[in-house]
Amino acid sequence: MVAILIFIAILVGLVLIHEFGHFAVAKLFGIRVDQFNIGFPPRLFKIQKGETLYSFNLLLIGGYVQIYGENPDEGANDPRALSSRSRWVQAVVIVAGVVVNALAAWLLLSAGYMAGLPTAVDHQGIGTVTDSHPMITAVLPGSPAEKVGLMGGDVIETVQTGDSKLDAFSSTADVVVAYIGQHQDESMVFTIVRDKTEKTFLARAAEGLAPGRKAVGINIDDVGMLKLSPPLALWQGALLAKNIFIQTAVGLGSFAGSLVHGNANLNQVSGPIGIVTLGGTAVKDGFSQTLVLVASISMALALFNLIPIPGLDGGRLFILAIEGVLRRPVSPKIVLSLTLAGMALLVLLMVVVSVHDIAKLVG
Repeated sequence: MVAILIFIAILVGLVLIHEFGHFAVAKLFGIRVDQFNIGFPPRLFKIQKGETLYSFNLLLIGGYVQIYGENPDEGANDPRALSSRSRWVQAVVIVAGVVVNALAAWLLLSAGYMAGLPTAVDHQGIGTVTDSHPMITAVLPGSPAEKVGLMGGDVIETVQTGDSKLDAFSSTADVVVAYIGQHQDESMVFTIVRDKTEKTFLARAAEGLAPGRKAVGINIDDVGMLKLSPPLALWQGALLAKNIFIQTAVGLGSFAGSLVHGNANLNQVSGPIGIVTLGGTAVKDGFSQTLVLVASISMALALFNLIPIPGLDGGRLFILAIEGVLRRPVSPKIVLSLTLAGMALLVLLMVVVSVHDIAKLVG
């Protein structure tokens, strides 16, 4: 429970820095900010400081800043209103939250490399990985490995069949993969280390997971520790942030495409409940796992907000782009209608994904 509460606080922090991006850049341009809200009502407490009301609300599933002039009908001739500024200034204010989340992901990963992060021996970038051991990096859905409880992040100590035993901990991933392939017709006992605890699992390879052979359904790589000096950590952090950005963008694009075609796989995504559950586990697993997960969520939050759906930052940028082409403002009634529709779609998606998260937990 404590780990989950810690991770909820971390998620609130990610929302806070996103909204702070909008807030700080609006203030930088002299635009009035009326409210800075963490979470959604009901309101728990509020503080008025200067012209801005700061509030902390009960539903910690997001947050928002209320900037004077966000409504095109408001403050049209007031230099302190967002609506009276040029479209490029409005765009900079809108995109600021996304940029701050991306920067946070980069800096978190860089800090991780300064402290030391688990990294594959054949990683992309700089530095030498030390103290490497074969680790399960992925488990295929529906595979024998998943059914018996093997998980990504498990360090393999031994693999044993009826008449032989491999000291995997002192071997390489290639040796472990070869051993599993040689004993694909036998039951295998995997001894692994997870959360500093030794566990054993019995699995038997099955057909249909790999071409031409049986497989247990795990990806294995040699993973050790990569620790770098601050300048090198900043560079390596940028490389990993770029990779996370690309992987997240591809994943979001794939999921959006499957939604359009009506064949979305909800196992690809997690809602607030799933993320908090996963985060609670990461906090228990230690600093490095938590850091990478938080950085990944921060990058996902940045990219998600760029989706051109009214109600998100991307939707507002899309409307600005349309206004730039038309050379006149879009009707406030149309903007409001699109925003309400976009928010309804997002709430519906969140409810569906959350129900799926609960079903996975119960199951």
